Amino acid sequence: MTLRLTWVQPEDLVGHELRQAAEDGRDAHAPAARWAEAGGPPAPPSAGASEVPRPDLRGLAEELLDTLTSLPSPLTAHEPTALRAIRALTTAAPGLPRLREHLTSGAGRGAGTAALRDRLHAAWLGRAAGCLLGKPVEKLPLHALRALARASGNWPLTTWFTARGVPPGLLAAHPWNRRSAGTSLAENIDGMPEDDDLNYPLLNLLLLKRYGRDFTTADVARLWLDELPAGRTFTAERVAYRNLLDGVEPPLTAVRRNPFREWIGAQIRADVHGWTHPGDPVAAAAQAHRDAVLTHTANGVYGAMFVAGTLAAAATGTTDVHRSLAAGLGVIPPRSRLAAAVRLGITAARATADFEAVVDRLHAELGGYHWVHAVPNAALLAAALTHADGDFSRSVCAAVSGGWDTDSNGATAGSVAGLLAGHPDRLPERWTSPLKNRLSTSVASFDGIGFDTLAELTHTEAVRP
Repeated sequence: MTLRLTWVQPEDLVGHELRQAAEDGRDAHAPAARWAEAGGPPAPPSAGASEVPRPDLRGLAEELLDTLTSLPSPLTAHEPTALRAIRALTTAAPGLPRLREHLTSGAGRGAGTAALRDRLHAAWLGRAAGCLLGKPVEKLPLHALRALARASGNWPLTTWFTARGVPPGLLAAHPWNRRSAGTSLAENIDGMPEDDDLNYPLLNLLLLKRYGRDFTTADVARLWLDELPAGRTFTAERVAYRNLLDGVEPPLTAVRRNPFREWIGAQIRADVHGWTHPGDPVAAAAQAHRDAVLTHTANGVYGAMFVAGTLAAAATGTTDVHRSLAAGLGVIPPRSRLAAAVRLGITAARATADFEAVVDRLHAELGGYHWVHAVPNAALLAAALTHADGDFSRSVCAAVSGGWDTDSNGATAGSVAGLLAGHPDRLPERWTSPLKNRLSTSVASFDGIGFDTLAELTHTEAVRP
């Protein structure tokens, strides 16, 4: 029996790399022809492995992956990965009070630090609630998500998904995410279950505690090898983990046989970098960059920088969602595909009162990307936050109702909207009560921790001199 190790077996990666080459303009006709002639499968549509194992193609797959990676992209000038090159293209303006510097001074202590702690508490709760809302419909196509919600009277989406009242035939046609239904449907929620969208913020708290703000990308790698089980990684993170075990050093870990390097993985790791730099989107983005380049390049890195910059602005308690998104846009290359997608999301949301129509437009224009790619998900996130205008429930529900990477988008939308709400008591109880102030995780030192404790730990890092 052939072992199916998802996301890393070379014969499953070639199709994804060919798709990535088409997206970034590399001429991959010759490798594509060789792969087709050998009977190589296309990219798996949603999962991490092809339906039929082809270990006989592994040698050719490894050769083609290396060949494809070496091909030049015409987009590199507008989509660099190095921080210095990114900064040369950006126009991020200061304009925000650097709250962290104020809080670390004697004059800023007291009420200011308490208010920041409350905002961070709301952000942790928001991230968890948004993630949990999206978990049961992750991987489902948009029409299935809408059908399941409508069948239970929950459309437009306003609360948790449920199987109650949904016809058996519809449940059979569109089964919930099998790993999540038992913990994330309304009738099953009992605290916050494990999810990689929460594991990575925990790891980044450990990162700051262990290595400080001047951590290196190699420090991120060391921490993962110490604290993160390999089986809890996916897509680009799993490839990078494998590369580390093969002796490949960062940042080559992000490039070697890694067709997922522009997907959403680095973006879901960015929250702590933004939370701990209130008022300084540029520094938050730089910190997110050092984390992201372990696993990602170009647009995959920009997703992390955009989220970190947005959260750094929102964490001040002095700005709205629209200025926060503008701050996030200001730290990424303006002619990149991700920046264009964010602008599209914002423009579409401002132009149309019906969010379902906004989502349909985004899927029509960006649906050619994989559902986990950073570009379409960043567009949807920006659209949801813009359309909701800072309202917490509307933010998480809009982000999840748009499909694609539902739990990740719900988590980030909840993080931003939680910060903007400013206090855990301002989040509706229907979202926070089922969490029971308890988070499950395989990051051992945090299993069972409360969100109030996480807020304290995050606050400590935010005000550390």
